[in-house]
Amino acid sequence: MPTPERTSLEQIVAAARELLETGGPARVTMQAVAGRVGVRAPSLYKRVRDREALLALVATASADDLNRRLAASDGSLEALARAYRAFAREHPEGFRLLLTPVAAGRTVDEVGETVVRAAAGVVGEQHALEAARLVTAWATGFLTMELSGAFRMGGDVDDAFAYGLDRILAGLEMRPGQAQGS
Repeated sequence: MPTPERTSLEQIVAAARELLETGGPARVTMQAVAGRVGVRAPSLYKRVRDREALLALVATASADDLNRRLAASDGSLEALARAYRAFAREHPEGFRLLLTPVAAGRTVDEVGETVVRAAAGVVGEQHALEAARLVTAWATGFLTMELSGAFRMGGDVDDAFAYGLDRILAGLEMRPGQAQGS
């Protein structure tokens, strides 16, 4: 008779996400995750090949979380940027993990596709990818600096984010008489 399963892949990934947020990627070990879900480390290998595969699952779960947030927004570039920031501030280590090679995959690509679709509504199909990259690069850079505490010159960081986002969106908007995509 086979032994009953004591934990699920979902529980393993959730435990790994919690560990990631409390101590960064170095804290996500098979031993630590096993302790969190109440099994011995060798039991995890029935569900997850190794630590790298575990981090990839955590990245996918983080991207799924971000995708849900983006889908719940009104779909505008502004709303997407604000949802991205909210995700990064609530899950800073998950945000950082999404910027690493371990995060490559379809779920992460869906985040980008959502931003490209929103950008197409502003600049047209011809320049949608470029506009999406501009907004994403600015927001990612801003958030990376914000999360690392790099904004030390005073002022309100929320105001700075709103100002930067407003300026970028204003720059992308088509002017009267300008053809879409030019």
